[in-house]
Order: sequence, then structure tokens, then C-alpha cells
Amino acid sequence: MSAPHVVTEAAAGCPSRPACLPCYQDSRARGVVLGGEAARFMETEKERTGGHPRKGQKRRQVPNQLVRATETRRARWAQEDMQPEAKKARLSTILFAGNCEITHGQLCELLKYAVLGKSNISRPSWCQIFHQNHLKNVVIFILQGMSQLHFYKFYMEFEFLRKTFRHKFCLPAPSSNFLADIIGLQKKTAGDVPKNSEGSLPSASSKANINLQDNPIIQKYGSNKVDLINCLLTVEEMKTFRFPLQGSPGYENFVPTKCNGSITDRSPLFGLDCEMCLTSKGKEITRISLVAEGGCCIMDELVKPDDKIVDYLTSSSGITKTILNSVTTKLKDVQRQLRALLPPDAVLVGHLLDLDLRALRMIHPYVIDTSLLYVREQGRRFKLKFLAKAILGKDIHRTNRVGYDATEDARTALELAQYFLKNGPKKIAELNLESLGGSNQKLQEAGQKPKNRIEVQHPNASVLECLHLMGQKLLFVAWETDATKFSSYGNCETIKCLSNKEVFDQARVEVPLFPFSIVQFSFESFSPVLTEEMSKKMKTKWREMSTVYVGPVSKTCNFRALKRLLKSFGPVESMSFVLETYQLHLCVQYEVLEAAQLAIESLNGVMVEGIYVKVRRPVTELTLDCDILVNELAQDSENRDTIYLSGVSEAFKEHMFQQCDHFRGLEAVILPKESGKQKKYCFLKFKTSGNAQRALTILAGKDWKLKGRGALTPRHLHEWLRDFSSESRRPPGLRITPLPSDQQALQTLKTDHPKIAAWHWGQKIGKLYHNMDPGTLCLVLLPGSKSIYGSLPGLGLMAIKDEEGCTATGMGL
Repeated sequence: MSAPHVVTEAAAGCPSRPACLPCYQDSRARGVVLGGEAARFMETEKERTGGHPRKGQKRRQVPNQLVRATETRRARWAQEDMQPEAKKARLSTILFAGNCEITHGQLCELLKYAVLGKSNISRPSWCQIFHQNHLKNVVIFILQGMSQLHFYKFYMEFEFLRKTFRHKFCLPAPSSNFLADIIGLQKKTAGDVPKNSEGSLPSASSKANINLQDNPIIQKYGSNKVDLINCLLTVEEMKTFRFPLQGSPGYENFVPTKCNGSITDRSPLFGLDCEMCLTSKGKEITRISLVAEGGCCIMDELVKPDDKIVDYLTSSSGITKTILNSVTTKLKDVQRQLRALLPPDAVLVGHLLDLDLRALRMIHPYVIDTSLLYVREQGRRFKLKFLAKAILGKDIHRTNRVGYDATEDARTALELAQYFLKNGPKKIAELNLESLGGSNQKLQEAGQKPKNRIEVQHPNASVLECLHLMGQKLLFVAWETDATKFSSYGNCETIKCLSNKEVFDQARVEVPLFPFSIVQFSFESFSPVLTEEMSKKMKTKWREMSTVYVGPVSKTCNFRALKRLLKSFGPVESMSFVLETYQLHLCVQYEVLEAAQLAIESLNGVMVEGIYVKVRRPVTELTLDCDILVNELAQDSENRDTIYLSGVSEAFKEHMFQQCDHFRGLEAVILPKESGKQKKYCFLKFKTSGNAQRALTILAGKDWKLKGRGALTPRHLHEWLRDFSSESRRPPGLRITPLPSDQQALQTLKTDHPKIAAWHWGQKIGKLYHNMDPGTLCLVLLPGSKSIYGSLPGLGLMAIKDEEGCTATGMGL
């Protein structure tokens, strides 16, 4: 069993570090993760890569109703380390940050690591993604104009977000360009990032002394750019190169796709590649990959041939007997899937595509074969590996793995076709591919490895550059006024919208097509006056919820013992007598909400000094629904697996480690400190809520004699409430506007009140989330705001869909 993290908190901001132990930053509190046990925990939790390449993503959504129709069953294999059950990408429970605040630069670290993985870039400094190579997509939702204040002001309305996203963290108030900060473009211009997704091209010297008119590409297509229709193979060309055709002899039993629509320049392209084995009847398909525009893999299936396999052709296919043992998918199944997936005007793109279609035993009328598109002299053809290197700057078919990756080949062929359409024949001819091909062959014969054209040159590379390295595009969907931010970058697909509703509608269709998406909704910011009032009310509400009245109590009771009893539930900020009542009462204000709730649950209706006392909160307009709010806080995804304990001693940590086997699933021990001294309460984080409840039963028993309950407030919320500024943000000369009348308030609620907007758009994000592939890293960012009147910090929420221990709660979506 892994030893848990230990976190201590120093309220002054400077953690107390034992000299003999190494330390690691942790975000659950302002302090350190102590070494030894924590170091072993981190060591045992290292993910095993197994040499797996990063896979593509699930299928493109064309048309929309097919999103839920097809589940992509991704195959994970390599020469060694076959696993019977696929691993899942997951986030570490503990976020490593001193004060629960994650900078925009640290957020950028995470996004780059999600794209590239540890083999190409350093791990993020503040959190861990286990099994990053199993991530499918990355999707970021930005709620522009909202902040952490909005989230907790409308906490009940943001039901889906609080119940689904297990990891939450503070964000500093944003700069003038929040989006550029998190993508890593702060100090870059458009020229710093390649404008085309094709990668670096040969230098000008390689273009010298080329007679373009003699180039076979110019002779076939001319010098001007060509449209999509002119890149398609004609019927005569398809006959010449043995493509399956309807009505041609030998193809009577081939299955046609449902594609019979008219082709336009806007018709969608799909990259296709198949791997094959040798059976008693010839070559048969063992794997098929289909990639949509944007680089998203929408179909990746292993296929078991009907006939006896005599050679798996592992050196090229990567397929082994072990891999196909449990496969039940047959050729007819993938034929049916392809017919369902491809729209009527789909164009299939591949390299030596005739071989793939014959292996699939299918007929498709609209095809681009990149081995024929990039025309070569004397009827010869360039290899896909060479074109990928010369045109896109990509290395494929690497020697450090067995077999080719069908998804990689399909995506590469698609990118080659897109490059041709975008840049035209003249630019291809200027590359002098024939000459480059000869040079590349000589290098290989000499045993030299051609140098990569694209690599992560420096740690400050942007997310766009990382996507560029992977041959992928970023999707950005936003209001028209915001959508110009990335318009100058070639590997960014920007969709401009006129409303949040249009942003949602476009995102629902387009997000499944791209491996990395940013969807930005925009909301009108609150006025400084309203913001100040909201801040004051929020602080007052949490203070009142953490306050209890205890009484009546006898004037002759042992007040010292009573105070000791009340302090046993948690840290007390203040305690005073209430003298305005006929019978004596005590007012107790606790530092943490959990302590107040524990006092209510433990003492209300209990006899104290011969009198039955009531323990209750003050009743104000801010606490009328606090019982409902407390129940919802307990169900927050970040609190479900955490327990609060009061009465812990300084030796508590050592006792926990000595009896660690009794607390299954323990992941973190959070020990708050103040002025270097440990407080008498703590939080324990577990893998599951069941583990947490069993531990609470043990710790409340006779051996430990601690008081506790489920957690209600995540650590970042403690920090935020504590840091609430008492200074007014109100601009000089402005007065607080009186509250509207009841009729005006009701009318506002019916139209565009922020409460309604929070509920509505929380639900909309929920719909988009449920439409995502399992294994998608999803972030919801409320950036915060900064003005001359003050600043509001932001909030980040993060989850990997269907990650272990994090199940999205159904919301009836």
C-alpha cells in the first residue's frame, strides 16, 4: 500500500520544514508534503509507458446523431508489456501548490504535458497525470466574465460542475490577455508559431536551379492552386490503379458506402489506413483507422479475419496472435460502421488507398491517394514516410517500435492532402522532392538518421507549438469579438459566433472532431458596486454559517467545561455570551464550517448540565437555505472522499503511519498550521467515499476518540475566504444603489439574472461533457477580473472523464 501524502499549512505563508526531510509543494494547504513516505508514494505511483505511442482520438461527429452511436475501442499494444486491461488516464488527488493558487504559467505546463507527454516535455510542477498516453482529447471551457465569487455565490446553480469536477484550484486575477497566458503566447507573435500545420520546409537553397515546368506535379495540375474536385482520382485513374468500382468485374460482392452526394470544396476529408495479415486466402484486414479533419481518430478497430492466419506480418502491421486473441470484430462489422460514419459527400484520403479498399472489400467513389497526388517521374511513387518528413517535418514508422501505426498513417495522409490543397502545386514543385528523395536515400544507406524538422526547442514553447509538433490542430469557438486572437495561426481552427447559444451549438458539433478545443462563453461583468456587495454578502454568509448559538445554559453551569466541549469540535474564532435573551446563551464562531456543523449534529437536543440545549445557526436571509447548502457541499466531488477530524495531537501523523494498513485508500493527510504550530484539526483524503466512511468509524471509536464528519469546504475555499479583502472596491463618489422592488426582482429572475445564467450554462456544459469521449481531460475556467477598483481571483475545475474514482453524477441530461 502506498504511503499517503502529508500536508502541513502555515498561515503566514512560510512553511515549517523539518531539516531532515525533503519536501514537495502541495495545493491542499499552504505548506509542504513531507518526504520519506511521500517520496515512496510518488515513486510507486509512476506510470508505466510501455512504449505506447500517443493515440488519436475518437470519431468525428458527422452527422451529429452519430456521436453516441459508435464507441471507439482503442487498442494498446507494443512488442512487450501487453496488458489484459487498458489503463485509464487519471489526475493525482493532490495538487502541488503552496497556497492553492495555480498560476497561468503552471496551467500552461499542464496543457503542454497533456499534448506531448513526458517523453517530449517536463511534467507539470503542480500536479500529476498518470498514464498520459491514454488521454483522448483536451477540452477547455472558459466562462469569460465570471470568477470564484460567481461560483460560490451561485454554488447551488452550478450543480453539474460542483458534482462532477473533483479537482478545483484558485487562479490569480487575469492579465489583459488571459487566453494567451494559459496557451503560452505571452511573449510570442504570430511569426513565432508556424502558420501552417505542415511543419518546417527545406531551405531556399534546395529550391535553386529547379525548372518548375518540367516537374510532373506542375505538368499534371498546373501552377495555380487546385480545388478539391481536381484532386480526386477520375474513374479512368481508379480503373488504371485497380480501385474497386461499382459494376467492374471482380468486385460484385464488394459493399458500397452510402456516399452518392455531390462533391464541393467544403466536402469533409477522412484519412483511412488499414493493416493486414496473410491468411490462407491472401491478405486480410486486421486493423482499420479512420481520422477526421482536425486530426481526431473517429474509428480504430482491430479485426479478426474469417480465414486461418498464416503470417501476422508483425514487422509492418504490429499485430500479433496475442493481440487478436480476444477480438470478436469481423470485416462485416467494420463495413457496417464505415457506412454509418461517412456522410454522403465524404472524401477518403489514404496512401496506396486501393489496397485498403480492396482489403475492406468496399467501394467508395471519391478518393485522394497521396501516392498519386504527389506525382513522381516515370510513374514511381514516394513512400509515405518520405512525404511525411519532407512535407510535414514528421517522423513516422520509427524504428523504436514494432509495426506501423494505422492511426498515424491515416492522419499523415490526411495532412498531406490538406497541405496540397492549401499551398498548391507550385509550392510542392519548389521543394524538389525528387532531389530530396535521393538525398534521403543516401543518408539511410550511410546509416545516418535524418534530422527531425520539428522539435520542442525550448521550455517556453506554446501549446500551439506542441500541437503543431503532433500534427494536430486547436479548435477555438468564441464570440466574434474574441475569436480573432488565434486567427493568424495556421494550426488553429477558429469559429466566430454571435451569441453564447451559437457557441454552444457549434461546440456540440465541432469539439468531437478535434484533439484540443477551447470553447469560450462570454458574460457581462458585474459592476464594481454590485461586485463589492456580493463579496460582502459572501463573507457574511460563510461567517454566519460557521456560527452557532448554544442554549439555554444554566448560570451555575461549569462554563470552563462547556467551553472545552465546544472547542472539541474544532478551532473557535470567538465565543461570547448572549445577554439579550431571558435565558443565557452562548454564541460560538468557528474557523471552519465543518466544526460548526459537527457541533450542531453532536449537541443539539443533548442534556448539558441538567438542561437540554439547542444548537442552531442564526436565522438570516443568508442562512435560510443553509441546511440544503450544507448537504450539497457534502456531495461536492472534492469533498465526497474527504473527512474532517478534530482533536488531533502533534503525534497524530506518526500514529496514522504506524497503523496505515487500517486505513485503506488513504491518499493525503492535511495538517493545518499557524505560526509554525500544528492546529488540532485535520483533513484526510481517501480514494473513495467508502474508504473515508470506514476510516471515520475507526477514528471516532474508543481507540482514537476523535470527533469528525465528512468535509464541507475544499482547501482552496478556506484560502479564498481568509484572503477576502476588507478594503472597499467602490470607486470614489459612487453610492450603493437600493435593492430593486420585489416585482423588479421577479422580473429580473425571469430574464437574464446571473442566477439563471449560472444554472443554464452549467447545464449546457454538462451536455457537452457527456458528449465527450472517456479519457478526455476537461477544464472549466472562471478567469476572474481585474480593474482599477480591485481584482477578483478566478477558479479552475478539472477532471478526466470516467477517470477512476471520479464518476460524473447524472443530471438528467
